[in-house]
Amino acid sequence: MGQITVFGGPERRRRWREDERAKILAEAFSPGACVARVARQHDVSTALVYTWRRKAEVQAAAAPAEIGFVEAVVLDDAGGNPLSSAPAVVVDLPGGRRVNIFASAPPDVAAAVLKALIR
Repeated sequence: MGQITVFGGPERRRRWREDERAKILAEAFSPGACVARVARQHDVSTALVYTWRRKAEVQAAAAPAEIGFVEAVVLDDAGGNPLSSAPAVVVDLPGGRRVNIFASAPPDVAAAVLKALIR
């Protein structure tokens, strides 16, 4: 008959600091990354990585939005495009209006513009 060993005592769980979680999340969800591979490298389950991401998204949505200012250029359609580079994102709106987002725009500003257009 086989032998079974039972270990008693306090529960053995790893505790992850916030900066460690943020580092793992940034690495796991960077472009081209494989979540399973990153999870294996850090010896954490993929389910936990997705749980951390979901909690971070909930916290970010509950946090008050930062208010800031961004440079905007208003152009006449007849005036042409005096800007030297082509926009990275073009959103055509009803009424012939258009929103251009250039590659030089900070990612959080581009995300805020797109979220505002959805609402």
